Amino acid sequence: MDRFPAATDLAVAAARTTPAADPPLGSVPGESDAVWTALHREWGGLVHGLAHRALGDPREAEDVTQQVFTDAWRGRHGYTAERGTPAAWLIGITRRKVADALTARARRARLASAAGELASVREQVSTGGPEAALDRVVVGRALLRLTHAQRKVLLLAYYEDLTQSQIARITGWPLGTVKSHTRRGLDRLRVCLEDEGVPAA
Repeated sequence: MDRFPAATDLAVAAARTTPAADPPLGSVPGESDAVWTALHREWGGLVHGLAHRALGDPREAEDVTQQVFTDAWRGRHGYTAERGTPAAWLIGITRRKVADALTARARRARLASAAGELASVREQVSTGGPEAALDRVVVGRALLRLTHAQRKVLLLAYYEDLTQSQIARITGWPLGTVKSHTRRGLDRLRVCLEDEGVPAA
């Protein structure tokens, strides 16, 4: 369920509480610094509160708040009073920035999961002694059972310590394709290792 309040509800609430003395953006360009200082002071708490409610993390909410006012400042010349109150405009930017933050959070979680799976494979072959040599042979044989693309992304990640974005640039494959090959390759590698008698990590 969307934890972010409906834009229409927020716009109405913002319009009801907008101070009458607030000059519309762009109406006094010579005093833009004063206008934006007042805007941040008046609506910074609202933006931060909305971001915190949606993200549940005060630090992420603070980052989003800074991004919102930075984007608003850069796009200030495109704002007109006919498009709504300054608060409603900021709320629209906040919704987009919260969505970006949630997407980035999900991406970090996927990368962390993939990194953890690769780390478990590394751990199996990183210890010294004859058993380690045997494990390397077993892992090498298991890698040969993967598709060329799956083997390539895993070898680049394992031996070259590259990120998925770097692998995408090197191979010329879309990032989504690299992620798909990584996920399927790890799943297949786990099955192959189990077939070789290596227990799952």
